[in-house]
Amino acid sequence: MVKQPPSFFPTTALDHAAAGIGAGVVATLCMNPLDRLKVQFQVSETNPKGAFGKHIWYALKDIKQQQGWKGLYRGVGPNIAGNATSWGFYFLFYNMLKKRASGDDITRPLSSAEYLICSAEASAVTAVMTNPLWVVRVRMFTSDASSPHAYRGLWHGLRTIVQSEGWRGLFRGTWLGLFGVSNGAIQFMGYEQMKRWGFERKKRQFQKSGQPWTPDVDKLSNTAYTIMSGASKLEALAITYPYQVVRSRIQNTNATAHLYPNIRTTILKTWQQEGSRGFYRGLGTNFVRVLPGTCVTFVVYENLAWLFRSTAANRAASQGTLD
Repeated sequence: MVKQPPSFFPTTALDHAAAGIGAGVVATLCMNPLDRLKVQFQVSETNPKGAFGKHIWYALKDIKQQQGWKGLYRGVGPNIAGNATSWGFYFLFYNMLKKRASGDDITRPLSSAEYLICSAEASAVTAVMTNPLWVVRVRMFTSDASSPHAYRGLWHGLRTIVQSEGWRGLFRGTWLGLFGVSNGAIQFMGYEQMKRWGFERKKRQFQKSGQPWTPDVDKLSNTAYTIMSGASKLEALAITYPYQVVRSRIQNTNATAHLYPNIRTTILKTWQQEGSRGFYRGLGTNFVRVLPGTCVTFVVYENLAWLFRSTAANRAASQGTLD
């Protein structure tokens, strides 16, 4: 049995969970205005004004003029809670599942199918656990703080939903969220393979130059992480984006809520009234968001994970616990 590497927290899975939480918080603080726009475009039935790029600027400008700077960060509480919790739980379960799939042998590389299955399972559990946070997030993103029925914050939103809709209201769109696990599964399947190739290439370069491989160099460049995560995310997003539009319209309870009572009606009405373009509403905003958002999330995550890993290894070495 191969000896498991030391961890900063009690287990390596918790190391990855902490790195995921940190990445989720930082990425949300950077990208909340575009997150809000994406959801607004998804639930809208009218085409945004201006060409691609310009309509994003116009929408941000309108929010700023009507609601002030605070408007750009309306819903940031549920958004941080949702993203930080989602990434934390995801990386916790994902690394536990990868460890089980490898038979506790950290030297055995997993296949693409194994990455796909581990990612899908972790995404499914995370989607169910965090769905209430996303319901509140969507409703806060699509309402003004000054409206009489607007949620004042995360806890107010959760309480209001339970009181008016029951516990089932917290899990509106869960089935679509479960369908959306394919997004993360496809992304991480591609990302893990590219990352493995990157590490193999770097290790070969170190071997040729005679340099020792130490915990301090056990990472790729931030540029490499950005390219790998961006490419894999764009591929997954193009394939799975329509479900996100359908889910947002079902979870929304504002002016268009009565039009989309269930999945079947939402799909049919969107197709009849808007055609295939309706299922990709907000995709341009999401593309603009996903590249810097993916960069921030994965660069922060990978650097935090490396920091925990290298600190634990150096600490263990100084204590004489490593062979």
